[in-house]
Amino acid sequence: MPFSAILDQALDRSVVLGFSRIGPLLRRGWWPPDPAPGSLSGSVVAVTGANSGLGKATAAGAARLGAQVRMLCRSVERGAQARAEILRELPDADLHVDRCDVSDLASLPEVADALRAVTPRVRALVHNAGVMPPERAETPAGLELTLATHVLGPHLLTHLLRAPLADDGAGRVVFVASGGMYTQRLRMDDPEYTEGEYSPPVAYARTKRMQVHLAESWARELAAERVSVHSMHPGWADTPGVQTSLPGFRKLTGPFLRSAEEGADTTVWLLAAEEGARTSGLFWHDRAPRRTSYLSRTAPTPGEVDELWRFCVDETGVPPRFP
Repeated sequence: MPFSAILDQALDRSVVLGFSRIGPLLRRGWWPPDPAPGSLSGSVVAVTGANSGLGKATAAGAARLGAQVRMLCRSVERGAQARAEILRELPDADLHVDRCDVSDLASLPEVADALRAVTPRVRALVHNAGVMPPERAETPAGLELTLATHVLGPHLLTHLLRAPLADDGAGRVVFVASGGMYTQRLRMDDPEYTEGEYSPPVAYARTKRMQVHLAESWARELAAERVSVHSMHPGWADTPGVQTSLPGFRKLTGPFLRSAEEGADTTVWLLAAEEGARTSGLFWHDRAPRRTSYLSRTAPTPGEVDELWRFCVDETGVPPRFP
């Protein structure tokens, strides 16, 4: 085994080294090359939660490669501010802000219709929007907010945009998960976190694990349509979400946190690199596929993954085609 592969595994297993800014600093020595300039020219990339942090960095990265970027933001005002900030750096960027609250499932057909009205093809849909409420909260429709934002909304939006993704010929869907998912198993016995004392980080990690396995199911669902589906984790990045929801963690790890651009690197790379089209259903970190579990107690069974799919179908009304 090459020394780079041994070192890469050691970084991954150490967590602190692999998830921090040290990871990309070392891995740049052997990871795949950057996408070619202009490699997304003529393509449309939609990014949820694009007004700050990883989403904003993803929008900027895709625009830098020539894509037209649809910034799907819950707050149009904050989205417009983020757009203006990106344009100061990239004055020729093609950026558009669209209102989208991914947790509001009833509004998503209108979001998808508006997007299809302006473009027949979508190269990529990036599920980046995230929340970590301080206490258990529900949407107006009665769904647990973290679950609706990270799992049910993305599931429905993927379904609604499957035609323009397929029409692109190289369509890609990317779920931005979290390394925190390694701490949790797939809790299909309590998907809406109604049992026990509610913990925001645990709720976040549970739904991020759901995203990873939902991506596997969508990869199988969309294989015949030549749409690749991926999940990834950004490592520990210094984003507004971390600053607001995990101030203690940020204080402890501050010097080692990645920038938002470093955290979004793999997402942007998957949008343009050949590997993003050649593979599907994998979980990525720092431009390499990773294991989804390192402990047997967190590894789901195939039955549990299928149960997650059926749960999403039941909750969203998306017609079941797989399994």
